[in-house]
Amino acid sequence: MISFLDLKKMNEPYETAFQEKLKSVLENGWYILGKETEIFEKAFAEYYQTKYCIGVGNGFDALVLIFKGYIQLGKLKKGDEVIVPANTYIASILAILQADLVPVLVEPKLETYNINPDLIQEKITSKTKAILAVHLYGQLAEMDKINEIGEKNNLLLVEDAAQSHGAKGNFKSQILNSKFQSEENLQSKIYNLKSAIAYSFYPGKNLGCLGDGGAITTNDSELAKVLFSLRNYGSEKKYYNNFVGVNSRLDELQAAFLNLKLPNLNADNTKRRLIAKRYLSEIKNNKIILPFWDYSDNHVFHLFVIRTENRENLQDYLTQNNIQTVIHYPVPPHKQKAFPDWNNLSFPVTEKIHNEVLSLPISPVLTETEVDFIIEILNKY
Repeated sequence: MISFLDLKKMNEPYETAFQEKLKSVLENGWYILGKETEIFEKAFAEYYQTKYCIGVGNGFDALVLIFKGYIQLGKLKKGDEVIVPANTYIASILAILQADLVPVLVEPKLETYNINPDLIQEKITSKTKAILAVHLYGQLAEMDKINEIGEKNNLLLVEDAAQSHGAKGNFKSQILNSKFQSEENLQSKIYNLKSAIAYSFYPGKNLGCLGDGGAITTNDSELAKVLFSLRNYGSEKKYYNNFVGVNSRLDELQAAFLNLKLPNLNADNTKRRLIAKRYLSEIKNNKIILPFWDYSDNHVFHLFVIRTENRENLQDYLTQNNIQTVIHYPVPPHKQKAFPDWNNLSFPVTEKIHNEVLSLPISPVLTETEVDFIIEILNKY
């Protein structure tokens, strides 16, 4: 069976180094907010060319803390509306609700699966105070357009980059006031000087640890100061609490593991793109709709998501041929039992996506022989 994602195989090259890091952390005797976390925060901030990185417990907390940070600063308040894609993973929406804010769903583009910027303006009301842009499946949302809408309407812009570690975009309009103004840096990763970006290091991510972990990047010094405090019980100095905070700190051991893996992120993403190029050029079956990609670095293919009208039949066929697939995601947020007030809403593009998508195996450890076989089997379907 070709596994959808072989985490054991992905982490095998690091096994000896992991053991050495574990020994080092044990011998150091500092297990929370220690040297490894500090090193990772600095390295991740440098990787994204941002001033600050705040390591937190997981990607969900990263989003929640961004919103709570803005509430603490008086830039958001309970009941404010946040624009969010209707087809996102439910965590994006739960984070908005956890911060006592109101999610407003907007349809995605069928081609990219990301929020449709052309539909955002019509959903903006006097209560709208922020946009949560989600870079779904590893492909950046149309940030130039979204940023323009945010500036026009004086909205905060938050990014959910849980699936897009290392994706790059040429969003010059967002970094004109940045200290990073070289042409090389204009071709950098995701940026947003006005707000913050949330990351998850869940084991299956492009940059994954061996448990839960997350981070926030921002250039906003005022927000960063609050976030460093909020993640640690609202405390800047031990036993002195300025805010009603939480316990959400990137674990020292997980930070140590991430320090080993971060230098290989770009190379791993390159391998993912090479597999994606093969899928896009060699899968030729009119029953299968392949994902859109402009062949730039704006996609890191956390997932390679196809669509088909008879998904169950295709998934069964692939299983019979020893190819494991996963559905991301079978039920759209507005149809979940958790949100009964939304169950009668209609989002036809979102519903079509959730009824048709199927994710193929794609990872840095997938072999050429396995890719050959997957393509062959799909073309025979």
